[in-house]
Amino acid sequence: MSTHAHSDHHGHGAHGGHGHDQGHGDGHAHGSFGSYMIGFVLSVILTAIPFWLVMNGTLDNGTTTAVVLGLALVQIIVHMVYFLHMNSRSEGGWTMLALIFTLIVVVIMLAGSLWVMYHLNANMMPGMSHDMSRMP
Repeated sequence: MSTHAHSDHHGHGAHGGHGHDQGHGDGHAHGSFGSYMIGFVLSVILTAIPFWLVMNGTLDNGTTTAVVLGLALVQIIVHMVYFLHMNSRSEGGWTMLALIFTLIVVVIMLAGSLWVMYHLNANMMPGMSHDMSRMP
């Protein structure tokens, strides 16, 4: 077989070029105007609710914090679905798999950091002051 022979196993066409006449069957989801508007409206609502809760002080601090964090997580999902077009079908599922792996690593890092900081604070030498207001 000649060294100049080209096999077409990457889907670049018969001559190996990147033709622009191919359809959008490349696995990338492209949003419509309607889907972008749905994402935009949901994002505005998911921003306005926490803003209203914080400004009016209708809930106690712990509940407000939990609601704001919960709505922030929902807003992250809205952005990923409506603007980044992430789903289990895009890129053959590899995009979602990479996201899941990233989330696992971030959770492990955050949990480990909080665990270390808590135990460092709880196991400080006796007699050391925990009052940070007297620090220079």
